[in-house]
Amino acid sequence: MVRTTAQGWRFLLLRAFNHWDFPKGMVEAGEEPLAAAIREVREETLITDLQFAWGEVYTETGPYSRGKVARYYIARTETTAVTLTVIEALGRAEHNEFRWVDYEGASRLVSPRVQPIVDWAWERIAE
Repeated sequence: MVRTTAQGWRFLLLRAFNHWDFPKGMVEAGEEPLAAAIREVREETLITDLQFAWGEVYTETGPYSRGKVARYYIARTETTAVTLTVIEALGRAEHNEFRWVDYEGASRLVSPRVQPIVDWAWERIAE
């Protein structure tokens, strides 16, 4: 997810433990992947005004953590406030922190698994 500021584009990253990543989660039974992405953003941040200005294009990671593959879309928001919601089953928020960061900031925070996603998104939004 991205938003524009007077200083340029900013990515929304969420931190769980020591891992920074974009909002993401599991696709539920019968759910389309894009609908799952929209739902996960809403559940994790309370952001609801997503605009898919670059279309429904996506990229995926290679398998990680017991064969998981994460799919990422690029959505734009005008929302600046992020609420890290409490997950009832966990009794706490899924994420510990959020940051709106520029490309360089994102590259410093994310893991090597997520860096290709940052690069892919940057190439599209910077066009």
